[in-house]
Amino acid sequence: MTHDLDADVIVAGAGISGLACAWGLQQRGARVLVLEAGPHAGGCITTARADGCLLESGPNSALETTPLIQPLLEALGIADERIPARPEARNRYILREGRLNALPLSPLAFLSSPLFSMRAKLRLLREPFIARGATDAEETVAAFVRRRLGDEFLDYAINPFVGGVYAGDPENLSVAAAFPRLHELEQAHGSLIRGQLAGARARRRNPEKSKQAAPMFAFEGGMQTLTDAIARRLPRIELGTAVASITASGGRYVIEAITSGVRRKFHSRAVLLAVPAYAATVLVAPFAPQAAAALAAIPYPPVAVVHSMYRRSAIAHPLDGFGMLVPECEHRQILGTIFSSTLFGSRAPEGAVLLTTFIGGVRQPDLARLAETDLGELAYAEHVALLGASARPESVRVKCWPQAIPQYTLGHAARIRQVEEAERGFPGLFFCANYRGGVSVGDCIKSADRASGSITAFLRGA
Repeated sequence: MTHDLDADVIVAGAGISGLACAWGLQQRGARVLVLEAGPHAGGCITTARADGCLLESGPNSALETTPLIQPLLEALGIADERIPARPEARNRYILREGRLNALPLSPLAFLSSPLFSMRAKLRLLREPFIARGATDAEETVAAFVRRRLGDEFLDYAINPFVGGVYAGDPENLSVAAAFPRLHELEQAHGSLIRGQLAGARARRRNPEKSKQAAPMFAFEGGMQTLTDAIARRLPRIELGTAVASITASGGRYVIEAITSGVRRKFHSRAVLLAVPAYAATVLVAPFAPQAAAALAAIPYPPVAVVHSMYRRSAIAHPLDGFGMLVPECEHRQILGTIFSSTLFGSRAPEGAVLLTTFIGGVRQPDLARLAETDLGELAYAEHVALLGASARPESVRVKCWPQAIPQYTLGHAARIRQVEEAERGFPGLFFCANYRGGVSVGDCIKSADRASGSITAFLRGA
């Protein structure tokens, strides 16, 4: 690796993807410079303390879906700060006909659950006998679930789940892109149920864990513990520095960035774009217009996050679970609420509870753009109707994300192929962000490890 450059690799973006990739590159011996437009590292992982509460405005937790996570925490010296989700957080409530029902966690609970009608339960018996879909036909999540499991399962299981994970709409998302495991089970086994049964032994041997089986965790001081720890161990991070342009010249890259209105130039052998698709679009449009067009087609709906602290006595619901999800067919004004002070300890003062409510998304984008006071009132009204709130919250804090979570809509795989074409066409240019490989923290860490390996191979001439 040459040392006449500013860095071997310049990473644009200091969210979890960019930080984890920079860490992986540094561990592999590369000189890395991270440029971040915002005032702090971490991207959407933001933890704050206010009114005695710990507030997560991005991910509230992570799932240990990959064996990469624990070694990373140990190397960063924060493994002891990790805390598991409380056992009482296993319940997940789904709204049906105005009442909250716990999602059944076992076959026996499913049979007795009021969440699904007997007709819907009997409909599942048909699933093993439904033909697999065509291998070359892209299908929405909604069409896939309707075909295999029926309308009711779509309405009261998949729709609220998609709203909770993507703030999205199953009528728009590609099943192969957004939920590749479901698509693979059908293609490999012809049935989701047969696939689950046949794959049990393989899953026990696989160090990767499904999102349903993976343990949930956070940190005593909040999720920003993770991104702060990585940032502290990267010697070169420039905050408040926005990448304005990228130029390939003589096998090297020239990156022009702006810090406090001053334009600066940096030189490197490789560039990693770890910024949202809409930001990457602008940077690659001059030399990779097809990739830019593909990235520009990835939508990011707005989401508002409302943190409401109540006296415990003001909430009638036992709050004995992770939270509640709201199906679209219930015609409410929220996507769901996490029972934050149930999920992890030290999230609210003694005698108080903290609720984190999500509003907007693809379903109701205009609601996410309301004024903060209106968003607080909206969340309160829903807490009254759904959780039996009998008094106003003691405090309310709001965070709005104008462009929140990338949507893996129909055509997403083709768009990612255009990104891959740009990587092949411009050696040394790489992309790693949550529009590629999954949106969860675990997905981003896995994608970052893969990207850092690819970049290292490039630097070594492999």
